[in-house]
Amino acid sequence: MDKERVAAILNEIGVLLELKGENPFKTRAYANAARALEGLSEPLDRLVEENRLGEIKGIGESIRRKIEELVRSGRLPYYEELKASVPEGLLELLQIPGMGPRKVRAVYEKLGVAGLDELERACRDGRVAQLPGFGARTAEKILEGIRFRRERASRFHLHQALAVAESIYEALRNRPETIRCSVAGSLRRRRETIGDLDFIVASEKPKAALDFFVRLPGVRSVLAHGETKASVRLEEGIQADLRVVRDEEYPFALAYFTGSKEHNIALRQRAIQRGMRLNEYGLFRGEGEGRQGERVACRDEEAIYRALDLAYIPPELRENQGEIEAAEKGRLPELLRPEQLRGSLHNHSDWSDGRQTLEQIARMIDELGFEYWGVTDHSRSSFQANGLDAKRLRRQLEAVRKLNEERAARGRKGRLLTGIEVDILKDRLDFPDEILAELEVVVASLHVAGGDEAENTRRLIMAAENPFVHMLGHPTGRLLLTREPYKINVQAVIDACAETGTWIELNAHPYRLDLDWRWWLYARKKGVRCAVNCDAHRAEEAAFLALGAGVARKGWLTAQDVVNTLPLKRLRAELRRKRAGKG
Repeated sequence: MDKERVAAILNEIGVLLELKGENPFKTRAYANAARALEGLSEPLDRLVEENRLGEIKGIGESIRRKIEELVRSGRLPYYEELKASVPEGLLELLQIPGMGPRKVRAVYEKLGVAGLDELERACRDGRVAQLPGFGARTAEKILEGIRFRRERASRFHLHQALAVAESIYEALRNRPETIRCSVAGSLRRRRETIGDLDFIVASEKPKAALDFFVRLPGVRSVLAHGETKASVRLEEGIQADLRVVRDEEYPFALAYFTGSKEHNIALRQRAIQRGMRLNEYGLFRGEGEGRQGERVACRDEEAIYRALDLAYIPPELRENQGEIEAAEKGRLPELLRPEQLRGSLHNHSDWSDGRQTLEQIARMIDELGFEYWGVTDHSRSSFQANGLDAKRLRRQLEAVRKLNEERAARGRKGRLLTGIEVDILKDRLDFPDEILAELEVVVASLHVAGGDEAENTRRLIMAAENPFVHMLGHPTGRLLLTREPYKINVQAVIDACAETGTWIELNAHPYRLDLDWRWWLYARKKGVRCAVNCDAHRAEEAAFLALGAGVARKGWLTAQDVVNTLPLKRLRAELRRKRAGKG
Protein backbone atom coordinates (compact mmCIF):
# COMPACT_ATOMS: atom_id res chain seq x y z
CA MET A 1 0.00 0.00 0.00
CA ASP A 2 1.51 3.33 -1.11
CA LYS A 3 1.95 6.40 1.06
CA GLU A 4 -0.99 8.27 -0.53
CA ARG A 5 -3.46 5.52 0.36
CA VAL A 6 -2.04 5.13 3.88
CA ALA A 7 -2.17 8.91 4.43
CA ALA A 8 -5.79 8.97 3.24
CA ILE A 9 -6.70 6.23 5.74
CA LEU A 10 -4.94 8.10 8.57
CA ASN A 11 -6.86 11.26 7.71
CA GLU A 12 -10.11 9.33 7.66
CA ILE A 13 -9.33 7.77 11.05
CA GLY A 14 -8.85 11.28 12.45
CA VAL A 15 -12.21 12.37 11.02
CA LEU A 16 -13.98 9.26 12.35
CA LEU A 17 -12.51 9.84 15.80
CA GLU A 18 -13.68 13.44 15.74
CA LEU A 19 -17.16 12.29 14.73
CA LYS A 20 -17.15 10.06 17.81
CA GLY A 21 -16.10 12.97 20.03
CA GLU A 22 -12.60 11.73 20.82
CA ASN A 23 -9.88 13.90 22.33
CA PRO A 24 -8.85 16.55 19.74
CA PHE A 25 -5.16 15.88 20.41
CA LYS A 26 -5.71 12.28 19.36
CA THR A 27 -7.55 13.22 16.17
CA ARG A 28 -4.90 15.80 15.32
CA ALA A 29 -2.15 13.19 15.73
CA TYR A 30 -3.54 11.22 12.80
CA ALA A 31 -3.71 14.33 10.60
CA ASN A 32 -0.10 15.18 11.53
CA ALA A 33 1.03 11.65 10.73
CA ALA A 34 -0.74 11.78 7.36
CA ARG A 35 0.98 15.07 6.59
CA ALA A 36 4.35 13.54 7.52
CA LEU A 37 3.77 10.62 5.14
CA GLU A 38 2.76 12.92 2.29
CA GLY A 39 6.06 14.76 2.68
CA LEU A 40 8.24 11.64 2.46
CA SER A 41 10.97 11.76 -0.16
CA GLU A 42 11.59 7.99 -0.19
CA PRO A 43 9.28 4.98 -0.55
CA LEU A 44 7.18 4.20 2.51
CA ASP A 45 7.65 0.44 2.16
CA ARG A 46 11.43 0.90 2.36
CA LEU A 47 11.12 2.83 5.63
CA VAL A 48 8.90 0.09 7.04
CA GLU A 49 11.20 -2.69 5.85
CA GLU A 50 14.22 -0.99 7.41
CA ASN A 51 12.34 -0.15 10.65
CA ARG A 52 13.01 3.57 10.18
CA LEU A 53 9.44 4.81 10.33
CA GLY A 54 9.84 5.87 13.95
CA GLU A 55 12.50 8.37 12.88
CA ILE A 56 9.91 10.44 11.03
CA LYS A 57 8.82 13.52 12.95
CA GLY A 58 5.08 13.54 13.63
CA ILE A 59 4.62 9.76 13.77
CA GLY A 60 4.18 8.38 17.29
CA GLU A 61 4.59 4.80 18.44
CA SER A 62 0.91 3.79 18.24
CA ILE A 63 0.37 5.24 14.79
CA ARG A 64 3.70 3.81 13.61
CA ARG A 65 2.47 0.29 14.37
CA LYS A 66 -0.77 0.93 12.50
CA ILE A 67 1.10 2.21 9.44
CA GLU A 68 3.37 -0.82 9.44
CA GLU A 69 0.36 -3.14 9.64
CA LEU A 70 -1.28 -1.35 6.71
CA VAL A 71 1.85 -1.51 4.58
CA ARG A 72 2.63 -5.14 5.36
CA SER A 73 -0.87 -6.64 5.23
CA GLY A 74 -2.92 -4.11 3.28
CA ARG A 75 -5.48 -4.09 6.12
CA LEU A 76 -6.02 -2.43 9.48
CA PRO A 77 -8.72 -4.01 11.66
CA TYR A 78 -8.69 -0.93 13.93
CA TYR A 79 -9.71 1.25 10.97
CA GLU A 80 -12.31 -1.24 9.72
CA GLU A 81 -13.93 -1.53 13.16
CA LEU A 82 -13.87 2.23 13.69
CA LYS A 83 -15.49 2.83 10.30
CA ALA A 84 -18.17 0.22 11.01
CA SER A 85 -18.99 1.93 14.32
CA VAL A 86 -19.94 5.23 12.62
CA PRO A 87 -23.21 5.44 10.65
CA GLU A 88 -22.31 5.48 6.96
CA GLY A 89 -24.52 8.49 6.30
CA LEU A 90 -22.40 10.69 8.56
CA LEU A 91 -19.47 10.42 6.17
CA GLU A 92 -21.76 11.56 3.36
CA LEU A 93 -22.76 14.60 5.42
CA LEU A 94 -19.09 15.62 5.59
CA GLN A 95 -19.22 16.19 1.83
CA ILE A 96 -21.61 19.10 2.31
CA PRO A 97 -19.82 22.48 2.33
CA GLY A 98 -19.70 23.88 5.85
CA MET A 99 -20.48 20.54 7.51
CA GLY A 100 -17.31 19.67 9.39
CA PRO A 101 -17.05 16.83 11.94
CA ARG A 102 -18.30 18.98 14.83
CA LYS A 103 -21.47 20.07 13.04
CA VAL A 104 -22.12 16.54 11.78
CA ARG A 105 -21.76 15.17 15.29
CA ALA A 106 -24.11 17.85 16.62
CA VAL A 107 -26.95 17.09 14.18
CA TYR A 108 -26.49 13.37 14.79
CA GLU A 109 -26.39 13.51 18.59
CA LYS A 110 -29.08 16.17 19.07
CA LEU A 111 -31.41 15.51 16.15
CA GLY A 112 -30.66 11.90 15.22
CA VAL A 113 -29.77 12.99 11.67
CA ALA A 114 -27.62 10.37 9.95
CA GLY A 115 -28.19 10.95 6.24
CA LEU A 116 -28.68 13.53 3.51
CA ASP A 117 -32.48 13.30 3.31
CA GLU A 118 -32.81 13.56 7.10
CA LEU A 119 -30.53 16.60 7.15
CA GLU A 120 -32.57 18.29 4.44
CA ARG A 121 -35.81 17.73 6.36
CA ALA A 122 -34.26 19.02 9.58
CA CYS A 123 -33.11 22.18 7.79
CA ARG A 124 -36.52 22.78 6.22
CA ASP A 125 -38.54 22.26 9.40
CA GLY A 126 -36.35 24.61 11.45
CA ARG A 127 -34.71 22.10 13.78
CA VAL A 128 -31.18 22.74 12.50
CA ALA A 129 -31.56 26.51 12.86
CA GLN A 130 -32.40 26.05 16.55
CA LEU A 131 -29.18 24.20 17.37
CA PRO A 132 -26.50 26.19 19.22
CA GLY A 133 -23.93 27.53 16.79
CA PHE A 134 -26.13 27.04 13.71
CA GLY A 135 -28.96 29.53 13.05
CA ALA A 136 -31.22 30.22 10.05
CA ARG A 137 -28.39 31.38 7.76
CA THR A 138 -26.38 28.22 8.43
CA ALA A 139 -29.44 26.05 7.70
CA GLU A 140 -29.94 27.91 4.43
CA LYS A 141 -26.27 27.39 3.49
CA ILE A 142 -26.56 23.68 4.27
CA LEU A 143 -29.58 23.38 1.96
CA GLU A 144 -27.59 25.10 -0.79
CA GLY A 145 -24.77 22.63 -0.18
CA ILE A 146 -27.13 19.66 -0.37
CA ARG A 147 -28.52 20.87 -3.70
CA PHE A 148 -25.00 21.44 -5.01
CA ARG A 149 -23.90 17.97 -3.88
CA ARG A 150 -26.85 16.20 -5.49
CA GLU A 151 -26.40 17.97 -8.78
CA ARG A 152 -22.78 16.77 -8.94
CA ALA A 153 -22.99 13.45 -7.14
CA SER A 154 -22.46 11.40 -10.28
CA ARG A 155 -19.57 13.47 -11.67
CA PHE A 156 -15.82 13.02 -11.23
CA HIS A 157 -12.77 15.25 -11.36
CA LEU A 158 -10.84 15.21 -14.60
CA HIS A 159 -7.65 13.71 -13.14
CA GLN A 160 -9.58 10.86 -11.50
CA ALA A 161 -11.31 10.00 -14.76
CA LEU A 162 -8.02 10.18 -16.67
CA ALA A 163 -6.30 7.79 -14.27
CA VAL A 164 -9.10 5.24 -14.48
CA ALA A 165 -9.44 5.58 -18.25
CA GLU A 166 -5.72 5.16 -18.86
CA SER A 167 -5.59 1.68 -17.33
CA ILE A 168 -8.68 0.55 -19.25
CA TYR A 169 -7.36 2.02 -22.50
CA GLU A 170 -4.02 0.23 -22.11
CA ALA A 171 -5.79 -3.06 -21.41
CA LEU A 172 -8.01 -2.69 -24.51
CA ARG A 173 -5.16 -1.49 -26.73
CA ASN A 174 -3.05 -4.55 -26.00
CA ARG A 175 -5.77 -7.10 -26.81
CA PRO A 176 -5.11 -9.25 -29.92
CA GLU A 177 -8.61 -8.58 -31.30
CA THR A 178 -8.15 -4.79 -31.12
CA ILE A 179 -7.24 -3.07 -34.38
CA ARG A 180 -7.26 0.42 -32.86
CA CYS A 181 -8.95 2.11 -29.94
CA SER A 182 -9.40 5.42 -28.18
CA VAL A 183 -10.97 7.19 -25.25
CA ALA A 184 -13.91 9.35 -26.43
CA GLY A 185 -16.56 11.52 -24.80
CA SER A 186 -16.10 14.53 -22.55
CA LEU A 187 -12.82 13.11 -21.22
CA ARG A 188 -11.26 13.35 -24.67
CA ARG A 189 -12.58 16.92 -24.90
CA ARG A 190 -10.97 17.67 -21.50
CA ARG A 191 -14.09 18.89 -19.75
CA GLU A 192 -13.40 19.90 -16.15
CA THR A 193 -15.64 17.19 -14.67
CA ILE A 194 -16.66 13.87 -16.19
CA GLY A 195 -19.95 11.98 -15.98
CA ASP A 196 -18.84 8.67 -17.50
CA LEU A 197 -16.11 7.11 -19.63
CA ASP A 198 -16.45 6.24 -23.32
CA PHE A 199 -14.20 3.87 -25.26
CA ILE A 200 -14.26 3.04 -28.97
CA VAL A 201 -12.60 -0.12 -30.29
CA ALA A 202 -12.24 -1.24 -33.90
CA SER A 203 -12.34 -5.03 -34.09
CA GLU A 204 -13.54 -7.92 -36.22
CA LYS A 205 -14.23 -9.86 -33.01
CA PRO A 206 -16.63 -7.69 -31.00
CA LYS A 207 -17.71 -10.52 -28.69
CA ALA A 208 -14.15 -11.15 -27.51
CA ALA A 209 -13.55 -7.43 -26.91
CA LEU A 210 -16.81 -6.97 -24.98
CA ASP A 211 -16.36 -10.14 -22.93
CA PHE A 212 -12.90 -8.96 -21.94
CA PHE A 213 -14.20 -5.49 -21.06
CA VAL A 214 -16.93 -6.64 -18.66
CA ARG A 215 -14.44 -8.88 -16.84
CA LEU A 216 -11.79 -6.21 -16.28
CA PRO A 217 -10.40 -5.87 -12.75
CA GLY A 218 -12.23 -3.07 -10.98
CA VAL A 219 -15.64 -3.76 -12.54
CA ARG A 220 -18.21 -3.63 -9.74
CA SER A 221 -21.27 -4.53 -11.85
CA VAL A 222 -22.28 -5.07 -15.48
CA LEU A 223 -25.06 -2.70 -16.53
CA ALA A 224 -25.42 -3.92 -20.14
CA HIS A 225 -23.69 -6.49 -22.35
CA GLY A 226 -24.85 -6.57 -25.95
CA GLU A 227 -23.38 -7.50 -29.32
CA THR A 228 -21.63 -4.18 -29.99
CA LYS A 229 -21.84 -2.28 -26.70
CA ALA A 230 -21.25 -2.95 -23.00
CA SER A 231 -21.62 -0.75 -19.94
CA VAL A 232 -20.11 -1.37 -16.52
CA ARG A 233 -19.98 0.35 -13.14
CA LEU A 234 -16.41 0.57 -11.84
CA GLU A 235 -15.27 0.35 -8.22
CA GLU A 236 -14.66 4.11 -8.26
CA GLY A 237 -18.39 4.56 -8.94
CA ILE A 238 -17.97 5.83 -12.49
CA GLN A 239 -19.77 4.23 -15.45
CA ALA A 240 -17.71 3.09 -18.44
CA ASP A 241 -19.14 2.30 -21.89
CA LEU A 242 -17.43 0.40 -24.69
CA ARG A 243 -18.59 0.41 -28.31
CA VAL A 244 -17.03 -1.99 -30.79
CA VAL A 245 -17.23 -1.11 -34.49
CA ARG A 246 -15.74 -2.24 -37.78
CA ASP A 247 -12.47 -0.55 -38.73
CA GLU A 248 -14.04 1.42 -41.59
CA GLU A 249 -16.61 2.79 -39.11
CA TYR A 250 -14.06 3.66 -36.45
CA PRO A 251 -13.26 7.32 -37.36
CA PHE A 252 -16.96 8.18 -37.53
CA ALA A 253 -17.78 6.46 -34.25
CA LEU A 254 -14.83 8.17 -32.57
CA ALA A 255 -15.88 11.61 -33.83
CA TYR A 256 -19.55 11.05 -32.95
CA PHE A 257 -18.99 9.73 -29.45
CA THR A 258 -16.33 12.36 -28.72
CA GLY A 259 -18.98 15.04 -29.26
CA SER A 260 -20.01 17.49 -28.15
CA LYS A 261 -23.66 17.12 -29.10
CA GLU A 262 -23.77 20.72 -30.34
CA HIS A 263 -20.60 20.24 -32.40
CA ASN A 264 -22.00 17.06 -33.93
CA ILE A 265 -25.26 18.79 -34.90
CA ALA A 266 -23.31 21.55 -36.64
CA LEU A 267 -21.23 18.97 -38.55
CA ARG A 268 -24.33 17.05 -39.62
CA GLN A 269 -25.91 20.26 -40.90
CA ARG A 270 -22.75 21.02 -42.84
CA ALA A 271 -22.84 17.53 -44.40
CA ILE A 272 -26.48 18.02 -45.44
CA GLN A 273 -25.60 21.33 -47.10
CA ARG A 274 -23.10 19.39 -49.23
CA GLY A 275 -25.54 16.65 -50.19
CA MET A 276 -24.19 14.15 -47.68
CA ARG A 277 -25.32 12.40 -44.51
CA LEU A 278 -23.08 12.07 -41.44
CA ASN A 279 -23.67 9.76 -38.48
CA GLU A 280 -21.72 7.43 -36.20
CA TYR A 281 -21.43 4.83 -38.96
CA GLY A 282 -20.06 6.96 -41.75
CA LEU A 283 -20.28 9.88 -44.17
CA PHE A 284 -22.53 9.00 -47.11
CA ARG A 285 -23.30 10.52 -50.51
CA GLY A 286 -26.72 10.09 -52.07
CA GLU A 287 -28.97 7.16 -51.26
CA GLY A 288 -28.17 3.56 -52.01
CA GLU A 289 -28.88 0.22 -50.38
CA GLY A 290 -30.34 0.68 -46.92
CA ARG A 291 -30.92 4.37 -47.81
CA GLN A 292 -27.47 5.24 -46.52
CA GLY A 293 -25.84 5.84 -49.89
CA GLU A 294 -22.18 5.51 -50.84
CA ARG A 295 -19.74 5.72 -47.95
CA VAL A 296 -17.05 8.35 -48.28
CA ALA A 297 -13.78 6.61 -47.44
CA CYS A 298 -12.19 8.26 -44.39
CA ARG A 299 -9.27 6.58 -42.70
CA ASP A 300 -9.27 8.97 -39.74
CA GLU A 301 -11.03 12.00 -38.25
CA GLU A 302 -8.84 14.38 -40.25
CA ALA A 303 -10.32 12.92 -43.44
CA ILE A 304 -13.88 13.50 -42.18
CA TYR A 305 -13.20 17.18 -41.59
CA ARG A 306 -11.43 17.43 -44.95
CA ALA A 307 -14.46 15.95 -46.70
CA LEU A 308 -16.55 18.71 -45.10
CA ASP A 309 -14.10 21.41 -46.30
CA LEU A 310 -12.74 22.03 -42.82
CA ALA A 311 -9.35 22.02 -41.16
CA TYR A 312 -9.02 19.33 -38.50
CA ILE A 313 -10.57 20.49 -35.23
CA PRO A 314 -8.80 19.17 -32.09
CA PRO A 315 -11.15 17.37 -29.65
CA GLU A 316 -10.70 20.04 -26.95
CA LEU A 317 -12.31 22.68 -29.19
CA ARG A 318 -15.40 20.71 -30.19
CA GLU A 319 -17.93 22.69 -28.16
CA ASN A 320 -19.62 24.72 -30.95
CA GLN A 321 -17.89 27.86 -29.70
CA GLY A 322 -16.86 29.15 -33.13
CA GLU A 323 -14.45 26.35 -33.98
CA ILE A 324 -16.25 25.34 -37.20
CA GLU A 325 -16.18 28.89 -38.58
CA ALA A 326 -12.50 29.18 -37.66
CA ALA A 327 -11.72 25.82 -39.28
CA GLU A 328 -13.52 26.87 -42.45
CA LYS A 329 -11.44 30.06 -42.68
CA GLY A 330 -8.15 28.40 -41.68
CA ARG A 331 -7.97 30.41 -38.47
CA LEU A 332 -7.72 27.70 -35.82
CA PRO A 333 -4.86 28.47 -33.44
CA GLU A 334 -1.86 26.20 -32.97
CA LEU A 335 -2.77 25.08 -29.48
CA LEU A 336 -0.42 24.90 -26.51
CA ARG A 337 1.40 21.59 -26.00
CA PRO A 338 2.28 20.36 -22.48
CA GLU A 339 5.97 20.07 -23.30
CA GLN A 340 6.11 23.80 -24.07
CA LEU A 341 5.62 24.69 -20.39
CA ARG A 342 9.00 25.48 -18.79
CA GLY A 343 7.82 25.61 -15.18
CA SER A 344 5.08 26.72 -12.81
CA LEU A 345 4.95 30.17 -11.20
CA HIS A 346 2.55 29.38 -8.31
CA ASN A 347 3.66 26.66 -5.87
CA HIS A 348 4.14 26.08 -2.15
CA SER A 349 6.90 24.74 0.07
CA ASP A 350 7.00 23.53 3.66
CA TRP A 351 7.53 27.13 4.71
CA SER A 352 3.72 27.41 4.54
CA ASP A 353 1.38 24.49 3.75
CA GLY A 354 3.49 22.66 1.17
CA ARG A 355 5.07 19.25 1.77
CA GLN A 356 8.52 19.80 0.21
CA THR A 357 11.61 21.60 1.40
CA LEU A 358 13.28 24.05 -0.95
CA GLU A 359 16.02 21.48 -1.56
CA GLN A 360 13.46 18.82 -2.48
CA ILE A 361 11.75 21.20 -4.88
CA ALA A 362 15.07 21.96 -6.54
CA ARG A 363 15.84 18.27 -7.01
CA MET A 364 12.35 17.72 -8.39
CA ILE A 365 12.64 20.36 -11.10
CA ASP A 366 16.02 18.89 -12.09
CA GLU A 367 14.47 15.44 -12.43
CA LEU A 368 11.50 16.76 -14.42
CA GLY A 369 13.61 19.06 -16.59
CA PHE A 370 11.93 22.35 -15.70
CA GLU A 371 13.76 25.62 -16.21
CA TYR A 372 12.21 27.49 -13.27
CA TRP A 373 9.77 27.04 -10.40
CA GLY A 374 8.08 29.80 -8.43
CA VAL A 375 8.08 29.47 -4.64
CA THR A 376 4.97 31.47 -3.74
CA ASP A 377 3.97 30.50 -0.24
CA HIS A 378 0.93 31.95 1.50
CA SER A 379 1.02 35.37 3.10
CA ARG A 380 0.38 36.03 6.77
CA SER A 381 -3.45 36.36 6.66
CA SER A 382 -3.70 32.72 5.54
CA PHE A 383 -2.88 31.63 9.08
CA GLN A 384 -4.60 28.27 8.53
CA ALA A 385 -1.97 27.59 5.84
CA ASN A 386 0.95 28.70 8.04
CA GLY A 387 1.26 31.93 6.04
CA LEU A 388 4.53 33.88 6.15
CA ASP A 389 4.93 37.22 7.89
CA ALA A 390 7.51 39.71 6.62
CA LYS A 391 10.29 38.35 8.84
CA ARG A 392 9.84 34.73 7.76
CA LEU A 393 9.43 35.79 4.13
CA ARG A 394 12.77 37.59 4.12
CA ARG A 395 14.42 34.55 5.72
CA GLN A 396 12.99 32.44 2.92
CA LEU A 397 14.28 34.87 0.28
CA GLU A 398 17.77 34.48 1.69
CA ALA A 399 17.42 30.68 1.75
CA VAL A 400 16.33 30.64 -1.91
CA ARG A 401 19.17 32.96 -2.89
CA LYS A 402 21.78 30.74 -1.24
CA LEU A 403 20.29 27.59 -2.73
CA ASN A 404 20.30 29.08 -6.23
CA GLU A 405 23.93 30.16 -5.82
CA GLU A 406 24.96 26.70 -4.64
CA ARG A 407 23.13 25.07 -7.54
CA ALA A 408 24.62 27.46 -10.10
CA ALA A 409 28.10 26.62 -8.78
CA ARG A 410 27.33 22.94 -9.40
CA GLY A 411 26.08 23.65 -12.92
CA ARG A 412 22.39 23.12 -12.17
CA LYS A 413 20.16 25.03 -14.60
CA GLY A 414 16.78 24.94 -12.90
CA ARG A 415 16.15 28.06 -10.83
CA LEU A 416 13.79 28.74 -7.93
CA LEU A 417 12.00 32.10 -8.21
CA THR A 418 11.18 34.03 -5.06
CA GLY A 419 7.57 35.01 -4.58
CA ILE A 420 4.40 35.08 -2.53
CA GLU A 421 0.73 34.24 -2.92
CA VAL A 422 -0.53 37.40 -1.32
CA ASP A 423 -4.07 37.53 0.06
CA ILE A 424 -6.41 40.14 -1.39
CA LEU A 425 -8.03 41.67 1.68
CA LYS A 426 -11.05 43.98 1.71
CA ASP A 427 -9.19 47.22 1.09
CA ARG A 428 -5.56 46.26 0.56
CA LEU A 429 -3.13 43.46 -0.13
CA ASP A 430 -1.72 41.42 2.74
CA PHE A 431 1.76 42.94 2.26
CA PRO A 432 2.74 46.53 1.45
CA ASP A 433 4.36 47.38 -1.88
CA GLU A 434 7.85 47.71 -0.42
CA ILE A 435 7.82 44.03 0.53
CA LEU A 436 6.24 42.89 -2.75
CA ALA A 437 8.93 44.83 -4.60
CA GLU A 438 11.58 42.47 -3.17
CA LEU A 439 10.00 39.42 -4.87
CA GLU A 440 10.37 38.03 -8.37
CA VAL A 441 6.80 36.68 -8.70
CA VAL A 442 3.67 37.96 -6.96
CA VAL A 443 0.39 36.03 -7.21
CA ALA A 444 -2.63 37.81 -5.69
CA SER A 445 -5.49 35.54 -4.60
CA LEU A 446 -8.91 36.06 -3.08
CA HIS A 447 -9.15 33.38 -0.38
CA VAL A 448 -11.98 34.84 1.69
CA ALA A 449 -14.63 36.34 -0.59
CA GLY A 450 -17.54 38.54 0.36
CA GLY A 451 -21.14 37.75 -0.50
CA ASP A 452 -21.41 40.73 -2.83
CA GLU A 453 -20.37 40.53 -6.49
CA ALA A 454 -19.44 44.20 -6.65
CA GLU A 455 -17.11 43.93 -3.64
CA ASN A 456 -15.37 40.78 -4.89
CA THR A 457 -14.92 42.32 -8.33
CA ARG A 458 -13.56 45.54 -6.82
CA ARG A 459 -11.02 43.63 -4.75
CA LEU A 460 -9.72 41.68 -7.74
CA ILE A 461 -9.47 44.83 -9.84
CA MET A 462 -7.66 46.57 -6.97
CA ALA A 463 -5.07 43.76 -7.02
CA ALA A 464 -4.74 43.92 -10.80
CA GLU A 465 -4.06 47.65 -10.61
CA ASN A 466 -1.15 47.16 -8.21
CA PRO A 467 2.07 47.36 -10.28
CA PHE A 468 3.77 44.76 -8.06
CA VAL A 469 1.14 42.07 -8.72
CA HIS A 470 1.98 39.92 -11.72
CA MET A 471 -1.09 37.71 -11.82
CA LEU A 472 -4.42 36.88 -10.22
CA GLY A 473 -4.48 33.38 -8.75
CA HIS A 474 -7.53 31.05 -9.18
CA PRO A 475 -9.68 34.18 -9.65
CA THR A 476 -13.16 32.72 -9.13
CA GLY A 477 -12.15 30.60 -6.13
CA ARG A 478 -14.19 27.62 -7.27
CA LEU A 479 -13.64 24.09 -5.99
CA LEU A 480 -15.10 21.76 -8.57
CA LEU A 481 -17.89 19.51 -7.24
CA THR A 482 -17.46 21.14 -3.82
CA ARG A 483 -17.84 24.91 -3.96
CA GLU A 484 -19.43 27.28 -6.43
CA PRO A 485 -17.33 30.13 -7.88
CA TYR A 486 -17.33 33.40 -6.00
CA LYS A 487 -19.81 35.99 -7.20
CA ILE A 488 -17.62 37.97 -9.59
CA ASN A 489 -18.03 40.03 -12.74
CA VAL A 490 -15.42 38.02 -14.62
CA GLN A 491 -15.60 40.16 -17.75
CA ALA A 492 -14.85 43.30 -15.74
CA VAL A 493 -11.87 41.58 -14.09
CA ILE A 494 -10.53 40.46 -17.48
CA ASP A 495 -10.95 43.99 -18.83
CA ALA A 496 -9.00 45.38 -15.86
CA CYS A 497 -6.20 42.87 -16.43
CA ALA A 498 -6.10 43.88 -20.10
CA GLU A 499 -5.69 47.53 -19.12
CA THR A 500 -2.99 46.90 -16.50
CA GLY A 501 -1.05 44.08 -18.17
CA THR A 502 -1.84 41.72 -15.31
CA TRP A 503 -1.80 38.01 -16.10
CA ILE A 504 -4.53 35.61 -15.07
CA GLU A 505 -3.77 32.18 -13.75
CA LEU A 506 -5.17 28.97 -15.09
CA ASN A 507 -4.77 27.05 -11.86
CA ALA A 508 -4.18 23.48 -12.99
CA HIS A 509 -5.11 21.83 -9.73
CA PRO A 510 -7.92 19.44 -10.77
CA TYR A 511 -10.21 20.74 -8.03
CA ARG A 512 -9.90 24.26 -9.46
CA LEU A 513 -9.02 24.52 -13.19
CA ASP A 514 -9.67 28.21 -12.66
CA LEU A 515 -10.04 30.49 -14.66
CA ASP A 516 -12.74 28.45 -16.43
CA TRP A 517 -11.93 27.52 -20.05
CA ARG A 518 -15.10 29.29 -21.25
CA TRP A 519 -13.55 32.70 -20.40
CA TRP A 520 -10.17 32.27 -22.06
CA LEU A 521 -11.37 33.01 -25.59
CA TYR A 522 -12.53 36.43 -24.40
CA ALA A 523 -9.37 36.98 -22.35
CA ARG A 524 -7.25 36.04 -25.37
CA LYS A 525 -9.10 38.53 -27.58
CA LYS A 526 -8.45 41.23 -24.97
CA GLY A 527 -4.73 40.41 -24.98
CA VAL A 528 -4.63 39.04 -21.43
CA ARG A 529 -1.89 36.47 -20.97
CA CYS A 530 -2.23 33.26 -19.03
CA ALA A 531 0.03 31.51 -16.53
CA VAL A 532 -0.67 27.78 -16.34
CA ASN A 533 0.31 26.93 -12.77
CA CYS A 534 -0.03 23.66 -10.89
CA ASP A 535 -0.27 25.27 -7.41
CA ALA A 536 1.85 22.33 -6.25
CA HIS A 537 1.99 21.45 -2.57
CA ARG A 538 3.84 18.15 -3.11
CA ALA A 539 6.06 16.61 -5.76
CA GLU A 540 3.45 14.52 -7.55
CA GLU A 541 1.31 17.60 -8.17
CA ALA A 542 3.82 18.83 -10.74
CA ALA A 543 1.94 16.46 -13.07
CA PHE A 544 -1.01 18.86 -12.90
CA LEU A 545 0.79 21.08 -15.42
CA ALA A 546 -0.11 18.64 -18.20
CA LEU A 547 -3.70 18.70 -17.00
CA GLY A 548 -3.67 22.49 -17.13
CA ALA A 549 -2.25 22.42 -20.64
CA GLY A 550 -5.24 20.32 -21.77
CA VAL A 551 -7.67 22.86 -20.31
CA ALA A 552 -5.65 25.74 -21.79
CA ARG A 553 -6.04 24.07 -25.19
CA LYS A 554 -9.78 23.95 -24.55
CA GLY A 555 -9.63 27.72 -24.01
CA TRP A 556 -7.98 28.17 -27.47
CA LEU A 557 -4.65 29.16 -25.89
CA THR A 558 -1.36 28.98 -27.76
CA ALA A 559 2.21 28.99 -26.48
CA GLN A 560 2.31 32.74 -27.21
CA ASP A 561 -0.65 33.29 -24.88
CA VAL A 562 1.01 31.48 -21.94
CA VAL A 563 3.83 33.27 -20.13
CA ASN A 564 5.45 30.18 -18.62
CA THR A 565 6.39 28.89 -22.06
CA LEU A 566 9.03 31.64 -22.10
CA PRO A 567 12.67 30.85 -21.33
CA LEU A 568 13.86 32.27 -18.00
CA LYS A 569 15.58 35.36 -19.42
CA ARG A 570 12.51 36.47 -21.36
CA LEU A 571 10.19 35.58 -18.47
CA ARG A 572 12.15 37.81 -16.12
CA ALA A 573 11.95 40.62 -18.65
CA GLU A 574 8.16 40.22 -18.76
CA LEU A 575 7.99 40.19 -14.96
CA ARG A 576 9.84 43.53 -14.94
CA ARG A 577 7.53 45.03 -17.58
CA LYS A 578 4.54 45.06 -15.22
CA ARG A 579 6.50 46.91 -12.56
CA ALA A 580 7.66 49.44 -15.10
CA GLY A 581 4.04 50.08 -16.05
CA LYS A 582 4.52 48.56 -19.52
CA GLY A 583 2.53 45.34 -19.00
